[in-house]
Amino acid sequence: MQVGILLAFMAYLSFSCGDASVKALGDTLPVFEIGFFVSLFALVPTLLTKRPEDDWASILRPTRPWLVLVRAVSGTIGGILSVIAFTTLPLAEAYALIFLLPVLVTIFSRLVLKETIGWKRWSAVLLGLCGVLLVVRPGFREILPGHFAAFGCAVCGAVTVIVLRVLGPSERRITLIGAVLVSAVAVNGVLMATTYVHPGRGDFAVLLLGGLAAGLGHLCIVFATRTAPAARVAPTQYSQIIWAALLGAAFFGEYPDAVSVAGMAMVGCSGLFTFVREEKRVGWSRKTPLLRNRG
Repeated sequence: MQVGILLAFMAYLSFSCGDASVKALGDTLPVFEIGFFVSLFALVPTLLTKRPEDDWASILRPTRPWLVLVRAVSGTIGGILSVIAFTTLPLAEAYALIFLLPVLVTIFSRLVLKETIGWKRWSAVLLGLCGVLLVVRPGFREILPGHFAAFGCAVCGAVTVIVLRVLGPSERRITLIGAVLVSAVAVNGVLMATTYVHPGRGDFAVLLLGGLAAGLGHLCIVFATRTAPAARVAPTQYSQIIWAALLGAAFFGEYPDAVSVAGMAMVGCSGLFTFVREEKRVGWSRKTPLLRNRG
């Protein structure tokens, strides 16, 4: 279990480095071009998640194609929105909004799956929303497109979680990961055609780093959930707020104020509480699909 949890921390550090690479390119390359190259390079380490009994054609032969299509669409849109968020907001602030995902999962579980939600989980929803208000502070700070993009990314992630719950163990992991990456490459490749800017050698190196970091994160998560229960692995994703604060300060001169830090802490506590309640309600197993749900 200790190895699995360590791999999970490595995964989310890797994801954070990939997101920092995306942010570094925001002033030089268009959004869709960043999404295309990062998704393309992310495919390389992700290919190593293939089990011996899997075949590559299974990516295009899902058991439940319509739900896998929804997963691919939500992941692709979420990935595009995350690029917009990271290139226009401080890293930690973008994460605080994206980490509304568990709160939205609770709301969607009630609306879509008709689950009974107790007062404790509704309290966690309220805590998370209050935390976001402290981070964004509407009326006191300028609301940027990145704020809406980060929230939209959280919505896409919540849709993905609901779909993965319905899919359960019926789909191969290579299908769930490969489908969204192939979709992201195809969609971003088409959309970037009219705004393509040839990346310089330095930009190309950052794109390569961002893609490989994202793919390595997926790889580490897969191996983490093979060696530790998903319920122990899932909360480690909140370490991304810490990584984001450190990377933002080190490379972009971003220092969140005390009010923003308090809001981020509230969002994190809300999400962690939601995970704990979810574990008690339905339980988790090693087969629970745990993927980076925004793309």
